Amino acid sequence: MAKISIVTGASRGLGRNTALSIAHHGGDVILTYQSRSDDAKSAVAEIEALGRKAVAIQLDTGKVAGFAAFAERLRTVLAETWQRDTFDHLVNNAGHGTYAMLDQTTEAQFDELCDVHFKGVYFLTQTLLPVIADGGRIVNLSSGLTRGCFPGYAAYAAVKGAVEVLTRYMAKELGSRGIAVNTVAPGAIETDFGGGGVRDNPAINKLFADMTALGRAGVPDDIGPMIASLLQDDNRWVNAQRIEVSGGQGI
Repeated sequence: MAKISIVTGASRGLGRNTALSIAHHGGDVILTYQSRSDDAKSAVAEIEALGRKAVAIQLDTGKVAGFAAFAERLRTVLAETWQRDTFDHLVNNAGHGTYAMLDQTTEAQFDELCDVHFKGVYFLTQTLLPVIADGGRIVNLSSGLTRGCFPGYAAYAAVKGAVEVLTRYMAKELGSRGIAVNTVAPGAIETDFGGGGVRDNPAINKLFADMTALGRAGVPDDIGPMIASLLQDDNRWVNAQRIEVSGGQGI
């Protein structure tokens, strides 16, 4: 029986690549999107073309009030599409980047980062605990910016640091159910994150390439397959870890 993974924020970027990589590994996917329904539909079509099942559900991970309704919709989808009442893997990927120096960061920017990247991860996971199968896997996305500093990302990196601590507590508290929880921390990746700077600005791209041991910035194909591999039974003993996937950035 195929495993079922939920990947939040999977209509584009690393989330989409992760969803497709899971399908390539033989898994089925429930992907969430905030507003890009057309992109979500095309991701579903790509997964189905690989012979796997996929469903897209709208979700704003920054609004905890909507999580209960999402869980009910999820239960319906699981029953109708898979004849199951549980899923196996949760990848807390959804997020955004906000560039602002410490003295220029607004309270609204700070709150939005907390709501999406920390509070959303905490309470979405809490809401879905009755629906995730024992022996399942949770992966929380962090950032290489929690280890190395790049001016302008203090608030973003701080909330990602909170997620890394949360991951260890999740692993401890969910261990009795056989659920492994890990953090994946990508380095600089060529996506539309933060306005697409690493992807579209040659100077920024070169900056990160020069500080990376493998001599280039990352691409989504460097991250999605790694996450999909981490969800496999071959990695069942990897737990409570922060795994940086950066090509050796900043060493």
